[in-house]
Amino acid sequence: MDVVCITCRRRHLSRRTEEAYRLWIRQYIAFHGRRHPRDVGTAGIVPFVNHLAIGRSVAASTQSQAFNALLFLYRDVLGIEVEHLSGLNRIQRLSRLPVVLTIDEVRRVLSLLDGYPRLLAELLYGTGLRITECITLRVKDVDLEAGAINVRCGKGGKDRTAVLPRVLREPLKRQLLRVAQLHKADLARGRGHAPLPGNLDRKYPTASQSLGWQFLFPSRVVRQCDGTGRWLRWHTAETGLQKAFKQTLALAGIHKHASVHSLRHSFATHLLAGGTDIRTIQLLLGHRNLKTTMIYTHVEQPVRQTTSPLDLL
Repeated sequence: MDVVCITCRRRHLSRRTEEAYRLWIRQYIAFHGRRHPRDVGTAGIVPFVNHLAIGRSVAASTQSQAFNALLFLYRDVLGIEVEHLSGLNRIQRLSRLPVVLTIDEVRRVLSLLDGYPRLLAELLYGTGLRITECITLRVKDVDLEAGAINVRCGKGGKDRTAVLPRVLREPLKRQLLRVAQLHKADLARGRGHAPLPGNLDRKYPTASQSLGWQFLFPSRVVRQCDGTGRWLRWHTAETGLQKAFKQTLALAGIHKHASVHSLRHSFATHLLAGGTDIRTIQLLLGHRNLKTTMIYTHVEQPVRQTTSPLDLL
């Protein structure tokens, strides 16, 4: 597994992708009686992937993730080319529309939140960021004067710029002051380090203690790094916002199967309804393919442009 970790980091895969790949590789090894994947060979991929579909009835996205993890294992980690795999039963991916909240529903949800959860939720709806992109923002990524947020290493390892709502400039300015005060207190205790991506801590030894590299939404606790012995302050966890959002949906009387990610869907749908062109929305969301963004046209246009025949009676 150490080689898997090293290869993931050399390829600059995200931490969550690395964790998912390691999980599937462990399950693959257990499925084949704890034999080494090199001894099993690429022929072992088909029975395992088919078992996920037939024996465990996983979703299409789950099966695809496991399949990609095994391709990564053989091609990138073990250096074994994977030829054509016959007999592979792929689960048909269902075409589902995203859950979108109305403007009034978003307003009700935001009004019932407070503190970190509210500011995070407002950022998600106001910028269209993914929750991981939001909680991993650094102080240096917020440009209040330009009214922009710089997203570093988003999904797919891509950078992009997101629009910063005017109404959030003052709340973010106050948040930056809180982070600066917390960082000053950490430095006074001989700490004040933030984890840096890749090997930047070797290239810039003092950067981890600079204010610019501190997380915009820091964790309440610090943890000691096993490798360096430094006390690091990471970012806040996703679970706090997710729990608060679910509770707020119930309080607001909203019965849609919505999640925090629905704020991103609502951002795109409401922009489209307001006349923003689809190409601009694609850039703001960071989608590689325009087809991914086009799903919001299926959410907005039929509802906005169609009149029920019952209303014509």
